[in-house]
Parts: sequence; structure tokens; C-alpha cells
Amino acid sequence: MTDMLYLSPEEIEALSMRVLQKHGLGVDHAAAITEVVLAGQRDDCQSHGVYRILSCVQTIRKGKVNLAARPVLQDGAGAIVRVDADMGFSPLAFQLGVDPLADRARRYGLGALVIQRCVHFSALWPEIEALTDRELVALALTPSHAWVAPAGGRRPTLGTNPIAFGWPRDGKDPYVFDFATSAIARGDLELHRRSGQPLPAGCGVDAQGRPTTDPLDVMAGAMLTFGGHKGSALSTMVELMAGALIGDWLSSESLDYDEGAGASPCHGELILAFDPAMFGDPLQASARAESLFEAIESQGARLPSQRRYAARARSREQGIAVPRAMYQDILALASEA
Repeated sequence: MTDMLYLSPEEIEALSMRVLQKHGLGVDHAAAITEVVLAGQRDDCQSHGVYRILSCVQTIRKGKVNLAARPVLQDGAGAIVRVDADMGFSPLAFQLGVDPLADRARRYGLGALVIQRCVHFSALWPEIEALTDRELVALALTPSHAWVAPAGGRRPTLGTNPIAFGWPRDGKDPYVFDFATSAIARGDLELHRRSGQPLPAGCGVDAQGRPTTDPLDVMAGAMLTFGGHKGSALSTMVELMAGALIGDWLSSESLDYDEGAGASPCHGELILAFDPAMFGDPLQASARAESLFEAIESQGARLPSQRRYAARARSREQGIAVPRAMYQDILALASEA
């Protein structure tokens, strides 16, 4: 028996909607969440695919998300758009704010979407691609829970604090990267824990600050940033830009709110969009970008997200691969009395 099932998008969508609605979410929230977890699984992003259905249900069970949340758009003057997520899951709040954000970018050259009071679990690249699809350059930042020690420290102080960027390309998949500033994403750590597999070296320390590859020891101690002091500085920037600057929680405050529940983080998010046509000649900008990408690829190097785009193409041909054990865990949630 193979360890993988190959499902259609419709099968995953139906299962996700069934589980999320069964556990109390309305159709609009369930649909917005389903869209991002389906995209993650389709692109073989296992840590941000259907696995996140489990974390959403955990968050619901622990009472750390507002099931009746109604995101509110605060669409005032200027380049900044705000959405209050009302302590609900973030995808619906982003859907509400993305078009006004794009409008601001085209009107002023750049726009900022501030999402506040959101429960956040998803990858950032679906949001980035929503903007590159609109021919905008995009940058997104968000804190998480304080799971990560700063360079030179051993106490969890920073979040995994992802940064994502996208550049639209004419007739090609956009240039997109999305990575945690920790040495490994929290979701990947959780998948190592589920499978009993050791972590790569350099991902974390135990409660005494000793290096370890045991996921459980890292969860009791601290994750580490990538690149030592450089990753630590970038992670701190995310705390400042997508926490302090926008008037929302730092990762430490999100973890305090969690109170040991093991729920998804609760905080804000900052998404910036730039219209190349307002900064200069967009054709010249595109030509320069393409010459850079060609220089990278011509020497055998890979652009970010190329593996993800290849997985997307495979999923269209073969169906979307889902680990059988994961599928059974999700199916059990749909069958609960």
C-alpha cells in the first residue's frame, strides 16, 4: 500500500469544507481557509497544506479563535488599508483587503495592507501570488509565537517570522520566495515530530541551551534563526514592522495569549504592494529582472519556488498527493459525533 493518496482538488475541497464547518466555521471562513490549504497541498508544501486543517481544529477546540468573526475593512484616505480580523482566521481578512490594497498601489505607487487581530496559520506566498497576478510587486511580513531564540541567546523571544516577496513576470510564473527567519519552519518541525524524524543540525536547542536534533527537545527549548545574527536581525525587523509599527502584538504577546493551548498564533500582518509603472519604465524594469534571472539560471542555479511550480504541474496531471496517515487523521475529524 502506498503512503500517498492522489486526490482531486474537488475531493480536498469537499473534505476541508466538511471538517471546518463541522467544527463551527461559517461557509465564508471555511472557504477562505480551504483555498489556501488546497494551494499548499497542490504545490507540495506539506507544512502548509492539509496539515493546517488539523491546526485550525486544534485552535477552535482551545477557544483561541472567534468563530463568528466578521472582518472589517477600514478603507480610509492615503496609501494604508486596514482590516480588523476580529480575532478570526486571517485568510478571509486578506480576501477583504487585497483589492483595496491593489487600488492603493496603482493610485500612489505603493500601498500597505495592515491586518490586525488575526489568527494566522498559512503560508504567505498565496497572498504574494494574489498580488503578482495583479502585476504588482509584493512584500509580506508577519510574526508568530515566540518559539525562537535570538542569536547568542537560548530563550524563546522571537517568532518564526516569515518574509515573502514576489515579482511578476510576463508569461512566466512569478519570482516568489517565502521563508521563515527561523532555521526551520514551525510546521516542518511539527511534521518531524509526527513522523519521529530528527531535525537537521542547527535548528534548535534544548531547555538547557544545548544543540539538539530531537523535535520534542527543541519544542521544550528554543528554535534558532537561520544565518546566525543575520537571521536574528531580520526576525527582529519583522517583530518591529509587523508588530510594533502596526500597533499589534509581538510574538511574545501572542504566546502569552495562547496560555499553553498550542493554538495558532494571533497577531497582525503587514503586506506591501508596489506598482512598477509608478516607479519608472515597467518594460525596462522587467527586462532588467529577466536578465538577472537568466544570469542565475544559466549557471545551473534554481530560482525560488521552481520546485513548487513543478509540483503544481504534477498535481494537475497526477492528482494532489496527500499522505495517507494525514488524510485519515483529517477524515476522522469529519466523522466525529
